[in-house]
Amino acid sequence: MTAYAIEISKLNKTYKALGKSPEKIALHDVDLKIPRGSIFALLGPNGAGKSTIINIMAGLVNKTSGTVKIWDTDIDEDERQAKASIGVMPQEINLDAFFTPQRLLDIQGGLYGVPKAELRTAELLKMVGLEEQAQSHARRLSGGMRRRLMMAKAMVHTPPVLVLDEPTAGVDIEMRRQLWDNVRELNSKGTTILLTTHYLEEAEELCDYIAIINHGRIVANDEKEALLSRVDQKEITFRLDKKVETVPQELAMFHPVKKGHRSITCRYSPGDHVVGKMIKAFQKAGYGIVDISTDESDLEDVFLQLTR
Repeated sequence: MTAYAIEISKLNKTYKALGKSPEKIALHDVDLKIPRGSIFALLGPNGAGKSTIINIMAGLVNKTSGTVKIWDTDIDEDERQAKASIGVMPQEINLDAFFTPQRLLDIQGGLYGVPKAELRTAELLKMVGLEEQAQSHARRLSGGMRRRLMMAKAMVHTPPVLVLDEPTAGVDIEMRRQLWDNVRELNSKGTTILLTTHYLEEAEELCDYIAIINHGRIVANDEKEALLSRVDQKEITFRLDKKVETVPQELAMFHPVKKGHRSITCRYSPGDHVVGKMIKAFQKAGYGIVDISTDESDLEDVFLQLTR
């Protein structure tokens, strides 16, 4: 077996023209290798191609060309085994409102051919914190509970790869933290996680590897720390002792931005050793510095730099 849970090579998808809508290239020569046992984030703007990749892996969309392997199984050579190796939690909540969580998981396990004696319904409900709601109808569950139940549904056949497509969309902070805990627990037991999300702090906190897709092309694919190091910039904010009338001319090279009446934020590269120059510029202009705060570049800076 290879070291990768998912291997995608030269993947292309073109949607044919339909009515007045022209032909649309959704994916262009996408290459992705997701290491086994990792938490991997696939990020991108709306319409970038994330869901198309997921739907191709799940067998819901036919690719135009390229190869996709899930747990060493080519989806063209053994579609049934490839599907058995992956669990997908979609963006949309697709639960029968009149079934209980226990019944839903039992049925889902049956659809995957899991023998009744091997069903993990109670274990999965406990994992996602829904054991007390096991006999409640799905329509009575809160939005966050339904999201957690969707995760349990994706795990009924114990797949080695779990895909979470926007799992925390519309979920409050407490529920989001609980879902994060679920993800970490699954990963600690060996499950490979592929995550798509618009909450960049979520990807930054959870993931080992991050890929960014834009207009159907992979524009970045690296370990998280290596990706974050691409933006060698910091922000520094000076809070001054009086209202800023004019920004000192000497600060022009640092792209100064007024924040309120008495604060100015500048951007700089840590290797340039220019903070002393900024302080002298303020003093020369007659301002006293009350406070200084700095902000490191984060995943949002990288994302915006690569997708704009």
